Amino acid sequence: MCVTAVESRPAGVALTPSPGGHRPFGARVKAFVALTKPRIIELLLITTVPVMFLAAQGVPDLWLVLTTTVGGYLSAGGANALNMYIDRDIDALMDRTSQRPLVTGMVSPRECLAFGIALAVISTVWFGLLVNWLSAALSLGALLFYVVVYTMLLKRRTSQNIVWGGIAGCMPVLIGWSAVTNSMSWAAVILFAVIFFWTPPHYWPLSMKVKDDYARVGVPMLPVVATNRVVARQIVVYSWVMVVVSLLLTPLGYTGWFYTAVALLTGGFWLWEAHGLQNRAKAGMAGAKLKEMRLFHWSITYVSLLFVAVAVDPFLR
Repeated sequence: MCVTAVESRPAGVALTPSPGGHRPFGARVKAFVALTKPRIIELLLITTVPVMFLAAQGVPDLWLVLTTTVGGYLSAGGANALNMYIDRDIDALMDRTSQRPLVTGMVSPRECLAFGIALAVISTVWFGLLVNWLSAALSLGALLFYVVVYTMLLKRRTSQNIVWGGIAGCMPVLIGWSAVTNSMSWAAVILFAVIFFWTPPHYWPLSMKVKDDYARVGVPMLPVVATNRVVARQIVVYSWVMVVVSLLLTPLGYTGWFYTAVALLTGGFWLWEAHGLQNRAKAGMAGAKLKEMRLFHWSITYVSLLFVAVAVDPFLR
C-alpha cells in the first residue's frame, strides 16, 4: 500500500555522519525507520482500518486488522524507501528533503535499495499468507504504481504527476475492503474516488509553499508551471468533485445519517477554505498572505474525520 499524502517537515534524521564515517547504531535504526516515512503511513492507516469496519458492518476480526495494517506498513514503507532511492539526487538539492537518510549518508543507496525490495517482497508474501491474495495483488500493484508510474515516469515529466500518481494512495481503501470480504464493492470504489479527488487539493497547497524547491530541481509540479490563480481554481474544482463523491455512499445505502452529517460539515468547511484560497489568489496575494497551508493542514483533518465517520456509522444505523 502506498499513499500520496505529504510530510510537512523533512522525513529524514537530522544527524549527519561524522567526517570519519561513524554511524551510531541508534541513529542508523532511526534512519531506516525514516526511509519508510512513518508520518505518511499514519494517513494510510486512517483510510484502511475504517473501511474494514464498513465492510464488516461492525467490528472486523481484530487479528485481520492487525495483519492488514502491518502488511500495509511494510508495503508502503518499501515503496517510500524505493522512492527515496530514486529521488536521492533531487532530495539533496531541496530544503525540505535535505536531511533524509540517503542525503546525510546515514544509509547508503545500496542499503536503501535492498531494504525497499526486501519490504516489497515480505509485504506481498505477508498479505498473501495472512490476509488473502487479492489484497496481496492490490498491495503489490500500489507499490509498483507509486515507484514506477509516479516516481520514475510522471513526477519529473508532467504537472499532472500527482493527479495520476495519486492512484497509488487510493489503494489502501480497496485493500481494507478486500481484506474483509476478499472481493470488491461500489462502496470501496466510491471511497477510492474520494481519495483520488482529495489528493491534488491536499498536495498542491504544500507545493505552492515549496514551489521554489521543486523549480530548483526541475520537477514540474503544477504551482511551478502555473500561476497561483490557476492552481487555486484547480483546487476548487477537485474539492467540489471530492465532496460530491463523498456523499454518494448514503443514497446507495452504504452509510446512514452520521456519516452524511460528518461529510456535509467537513466538506462544507473544506469548500470554504478552498474558495478562500482562490479569493486570495485572485487578489494577487502571495507569500504568507496567501495562507495556502491552512488548506493543507485542514485536508489531513478532513480525511481523518471522514474516515472515522466511515468506521462509526455502522454502529449507529
